[in-house]
Amino acid sequence: MPAAAPELQTLAQDSPLVEALRAGDERAFLGLVGSLHPAMMRFARGFVRSEASAEDVVQDTWAVVLEDIDRFEGRSTLRSWIFGILGNLARTRATRDGRVIPLSALEPTDGEPAVDPAEFLPPSHPRWAGHWAKWPEPWPEEQLLTRETLAHVGDAIDRLPEGQRAVIQLRDVEGWSSEEVCEALGLSDVNQRVLLHRARSRVRREIVRHVERRRP
Repeated sequence: MPAAAPELQTLAQDSPLVEALRAGDERAFLGLVGSLHPAMMRFARGFVRSEASAEDVVQDTWAVVLEDIDRFEGRSTLRSWIFGILGNLARTRATRDGRVIPLSALEPTDGEPAVDPAEFLPPSHPRWAGHWAKWPEPWPEEQLLTRETLAHVGDAIDRLPEGQRAVIQLRDVEGWSSEEVCEALGLSDVNQRVLLHRARSRVRREIVRHVERRRP
């Protein structure tokens, strides 16, 4: 018998939980909160000014989930549906608090090169124009795994433009699939891939600078 399509498998996995939530099962709801709340806080904190505002937005999201669970049609995963609600509420709260984040911030329109052009040989090079100026060296693993370096990576992600930060947070920090990210943020697959590529490139540049400063 052929395996079910991934989206049908996901729907089947979500269905018992959705039915439990619709039936008012408190244990099911508390289990869902426990599994998603930390990631929701990290995601909301990328939009709003303070931890308290992020907590408010997350609590409002859970209220909407309980109120609208009967309207959930299973066209996306339950998780991406919840994060879609969270993203909308977080942007509304950010606007109210004076940290205006237009929806266009999620579009890859800044024209920024993904990799610094200085890392490539110039067009005038007689033979290897456009190739790496210097072959990328492997980073020492023991240095990459230090608490200082991991904190530096976290800071680099925090400084990204909102759209890039939202995508890399869900893809690389939370481990979401590209399909879920597109559903939660309302992005096309092309825009999601461009935003992720730019975000990873910016973070990589920050890691390079950090590692180079600490080479013996």
